[in-house]
Amino acid sequence: MQKLAELLEQARTRGWEIEQAHGNTWVVLPRSEFKSVLAALKEQGWNYLADVVGIDYLTYPQPKPERFCVVYELVSLPGYKGGDGSRVFIRVFVPEAYPSLPSLTDLWMGADYLEREVFDLFGIRFEGHPDLRKILTPEDLEGYPLRKDFPLGETPTLFKEGRFIDPDAFRAGLSGNKGGLTGWRGGSRKGYQDVAAEVQKVVKGGN
Repeated sequence: MQKLAELLEQARTRGWEIEQAHGNTWVVLPRSEFKSVLAALKEQGWNYLADVVGIDYLTYPQPKPERFCVVYELVSLPGYKGGDGSRVFIRVFVPEAYPSLPSLTDLWMGADYLEREVFDLFGIRFEGHPDLRKILTPEDLEGYPLRKDFPLGETPTLFKEGRFIDPDAFRAGLSGNKGGLTGWRGGSRKGYQDVAAEVQKVVKGGN
C-alpha cells in the first residue's frame, strides 16, 4: 500500500520506531509531535480513525518508555479522499505523572466517544475534548478500572458439587505468576485444532 510505504519512509527518516508483526504495522510517535503528525497524515489520505485504545504497562515484563500508552488505528479507506486501503497503528507513550494527550476530535469526529472511553477506564486526559466525561462507569466510582493496580472486588464461585474457585488464585494461574487453581503457568495452550485431533483419535480408537 502506497500510503503505508510513504509513512514508513517518513518514520525511518525522522527516527520513529517501527514495529511489524502478524501483518500489522506500528509506528511510535513522540508525544510532542503527535498531534501535528496526525493532522498531516489526515491530509495525506489517512481518512478514518478506526479506534483509540489505552494500555497500562505497569506489570509488563519488558521495560517501556512510560507506563501508559495510547494506540490509534488509522485507515486509508479506498475510494474516499485519496485513500488506498492502507492501515497502521500509531503508538504514543504517556507519562504516569501527567497522563494527557491532545484531543483528535477536531480532526476526526469519531474520536469523541473513543477518547472518553480511554479517559474513563485509564484516566488519560485528552486536552481540548469538547465533553470529556465518563462514558461507561458510574460517576461515583473512584479510580480507573483498566489500570493494572485497580482493586478487583470479587467473590468466590460455588459450583453445584461444592467446589469453590477463588478469584485471586484463578487469576494467578492465568497470568502465569503461579499455578493457581488452574494449574497453568502461562505459555502456549493447545489450539482447538490440536484438541479436536486428539478427540478424533479417541473416537476412532486410536492411542
